[in-house]
Amino acid sequence: MMKRSVFLMVLMTIICIRVQAGDVDSSKPPFQVRGFHLDLRIQAIPMDALRNLALQLSKGGINTLVMEWEGTYPFQDEPMIPNRFAYTRTEVKDFIAYCDSLSLDVVPLQQSFGHVEYILRHPKYKDLREDQKDYSQVNPLREKEARKLFTALYRDLISTHHSPYIHIGGDETYLLGHSEESKEKIKAVGIGRLYGDYIKMICEIVVGLGKRPVLWADIALKYPEALVGLPKETIFIDWNYGWDINMFGDHQKLMQSGFEIWGAPSIRSHPDNFFLTQWGKHFKNITDFVPMANDLGYKGIIMTSWSTSGLYSPVFETTRDIAELYPIRRVYPISGFNMLISAFQQSIKSAKPLNSDNFITQYCREQYGLDKNSTRQFWQAISAVPYEITQGKPVGTALTIDQMIDSTKYSLKVLQEIRPKKNEKEFEHYRLMAAIRLQYLSYQSIEARANSPEMNADKLKALISELEILSTAALDEKFTALNSHVMYPGEIAQENELRNAKISVLLARLKRLK
Repeated sequence: MMKRSVFLMVLMTIICIRVQAGDVDSSKPPFQVRGFHLDLRIQAIPMDALRNLALQLSKGGINTLVMEWEGTYPFQDEPMIPNRFAYTRTEVKDFIAYCDSLSLDVVPLQQSFGHVEYILRHPKYKDLREDQKDYSQVNPLREKEARKLFTALYRDLISTHHSPYIHIGGDETYLLGHSEESKEKIKAVGIGRLYGDYIKMICEIVVGLGKRPVLWADIALKYPEALVGLPKETIFIDWNYGWDINMFGDHQKLMQSGFEIWGAPSIRSHPDNFFLTQWGKHFKNITDFVPMANDLGYKGIIMTSWSTSGLYSPVFETTRDIAELYPIRRVYPISGFNMLISAFQQSIKSAKPLNSDNFITQYCREQYGLDKNSTRQFWQAISAVPYEITQGKPVGTALTIDQMIDSTKYSLKVLQEIRPKKNEKEFEHYRLMAAIRLQYLSYQSIEARANSPEMNADKLKALISELEILSTAALDEKFTALNSHVMYPGEIAQENELRNAKISVLLARLKRLK
C-alpha cells in the first residue's frame, strides 16, 4: 500500500511539473501513436468491411492499426499456417496501400512465444513446442529453430507492411518453465531470464531487420529482470482493462527501465462473451486509463478489441494428436461496438478525461436521434445486470438467475420500444445482444433446475418444451442478417452453432425420455 501511495505522489508531482513547464498542450492529441488493435483469430472480416473499418478509425483520429492477422495472413513460404479464411497476398497489399492513403500505419502483430497454437498444431513445427499436449507456446530453449521460423515470418510481413514496428506478442506465457529443459534453466538463472533471454533473441531479430519490436508488458512486469539486455529500440505496451496499475508486478520498474511505453485499454475483454458485454466497465476503462497513460508520459495508446480469449479447447484425435482447436470465449462481432470505438476516439483528442455521461448523451442524439430520456433508458437497458455466470452461479452479485432474467426481459422490452430516428441497423445490434443474453440466462435457469436434487425423469420431460422454444432459428437469422457484411458465411454458421451448443446438447439428451 505504501509503494502505491508513494508512486501516486510521484506521479502527481510529475504531472504538476509538466503542466507548470508548459509540456502539456491540451490543444493537441496527447499521444503520438493513436492505435486500434484488431484481433482476427476468429471473426475474420471480409476486405470491404475491413476497408470501411479502417476509414472509420482514420476519420476518428486513429493513426495506427495493429493487425493480429494470425491464420488469416497468407504466409508464402509457410503455407501450412494460413487458415481457410486467409486473405490473398494481393488483398493484404491492397488493404495496406489503402491504409497508407489514410495515413494509417498498419503494424503486424505476430505472436512469437505464447498464443501460437495455430502454428504449433502442425507436425512440421512440433519440435518447437514447450509441451506436446498443449501446443500454445514455444520452447524458449529451441532458439535455433525459433530464430529460423520467426525470421522467415517477419521477413514475409515486412514484404507487405511498411510500418517501422513489428509487434511480437510475448504475453501470457503460461507454460514458462514447463518442459524439463526449461526447468533446468530456471534452476540455473531464474524464470525471468528464461523469458528475457528468449525475448531478447526475438527482439534482436526484429531490430536486425530494421524494425522496432513491440510487445505486451505483463510478463516483464512480473519478472522485471527480463528487461535487462533488451535492445533499446524495444517498446512495451502496458495493457490495463480496469485493474490496479501494479497487478502484473511493480509498475515503477517498467517506468524506470528507459524503454518507450504505450498503453492499452479494451472494448472487448474478459468476461465478455456471446452472452455478456460489460459496457460500464469498458467506458470506465476509457475514462480512467487513457488520461492516466497520458499523465504517465506514454507515447502511444492502443485500444484492444479481442474476438476471443486466446485460449483454445482442443479436440484430440489420439492422446497426443489434435484434430481441431476451438477458441474459448467468443464475443459479439466488432459491428456491435461503434459506440465504444467512438468513445475511445473522442478520449484521445484531449488530455482531459472523457465525460462518459456527456459522451453517451451526445452519441445517442447524433447517431440515433434520441432525446435525453430515451438515452437514459437505453443506457440503463444495455448496462443492466452485467454479471457472468460460472458453474450455474451468478458471479459478483446476490441476484439469482431468475432475477437476472426478469431484469434482462425488461431491458429487451425497453430497447424494443425505443425508436431511433436514424441508424436503425446499428441500434438493432443492442436488441440482438439483449435477446441473446435472455436466451442464455433462460438456458441457465433450465440447466439449474435440471440438476437440482429433487429432479426426476418425469420432471425432466417438462423442460423439453422450454428448450425447444429457446432453440428457435430466429436469433440465428437475425445474427446472420446483421453481421453478414463483417463475417464470412462459414464463420457465421459456426458462431450460431457454438452459441446454441449447450441448448442443443441438453435438448437431445432429454428427448430420449419421451
